[in-house]
Amino acid sequence: MSVAERDSVGGPAKPRVLCVDDEPYVLEGLRDVLCRSFDVKVATSGIEGLEILRSEPDSFAVVISDMRMPRMAGSDFLRAARLIAPDAVRMLLTGHADLQAAISAVNGARLFRFLTKPCDAQELMRACAAALGQHRLQTAERVLLEETLRGSVDALAEVLALTNPAAFGRAGRVKALAGKLARAAELSNWWEVEVAATLAHIGAVTLPQATAEKLYAGGTLTGQESAMVERVPFVTRKLLGKIPRLEGVLEILGTYEDDLGDEASEASSPIPIGARVLRIAVDYAKLDAEGATKSVALGAMRSRGGYDRRLLDTFAGVIGGDIEVQVREVAISDLRVGMTLADDVLSVRGGLLVARGQGVSEQLIERLRNLNAGFVREPLRVFGAER
Repeated sequence: MSVAERDSVGGPAKPRVLCVDDEPYVLEGLRDVLCRSFDVKVATSGIEGLEILRSEPDSFAVVISDMRMPRMAGSDFLRAARLIAPDAVRMLLTGHADLQAAISAVNGARLFRFLTKPCDAQELMRACAAALGQHRLQTAERVLLEETLRGSVDALAEVLALTNPAAFGRAGRVKALAGKLARAAELSNWWEVEVAATLAHIGAVTLPQATAEKLYAGGTLTGQESAMVERVPFVTRKLLGKIPRLEGVLEILGTYEDDLGDEASEASSPIPIGARVLRIAVDYAKLDAEGATKSVALGAMRSRGGYDRRLLDTFAGVIGGDIEVQVREVAISDLRVGMTLADDVLSVRGGLLVARGQGVSEQLIERLRNLNAGFVREPLRVFGAER
């Protein structure tokens, strides 16, 4: 059951409908027809309706608006409502004289249906019932994407991190940073940012192990190695293009390395905000892996330019508010799920086995315990999950 169909204590409640019309008697008629099956909220203007949606963007299953209203037409209101509350199903009430405008509004506001005035009570109820079904379908699909797809991606990333730590060892760190920033910036597509962060370097599976280690250690690449590295973004997009419903993720991955310029801002940049978030997380994680402190890393990024300055300020607050953790040393036998690696896990010969910043999982513990005794350099440095 969606947020729009729960009451304040989490129990079942009537689905919520927002009705917008500048005529009070029309609103009263809509309320009378719908109140038995729906929790009806009304607004006398598009501006008031948007204020209600902004205060409770996930609260409404259906939004109904009149076409002709002063100050803001119904089509303009519904277009704005789609951005604020994308899960709410939108319907337009219109007179016969406004049919052409209503037809053009269907595409702009992605309307589910438009109804002509005067609207029969039974027709209105049938339309709202169908809209409620559409809302439940959309909500279920979003949950499937956010939970099932993210779970599958996390499992894939964990396998890649174990098999190719040089290329994928920082994916968990980047995902955590990008996720924190996306939530702090109140992005509605925060889960797409996390998925993009997890899969940003999946194309590196085509790199030889030695090349991947040189690349992520900051070593000098040969001409042939540089050519292979340049193809990694193309390979990434090609691989992910086979997975349905990742259009938003692909857009982020296709633009996050683009430079915004010195005067970049959210309002002026054509680069999606999710891509700008990922760019900050990736570059900070790289500086962090090279041993830079928070202040040094942020100072370097600010001096470079090319980032969304508002997001970078938000990011400084996010990482600045991190709680300092106690790092301690443990043997492999003492590893527990929930710990996080504070340093790289190396073989006794110095080879990278697991990159720092990765969370300890059952699979990681199993892999390290299956290695020959004396192969891993111990103790390991971790934080979190006290024994």
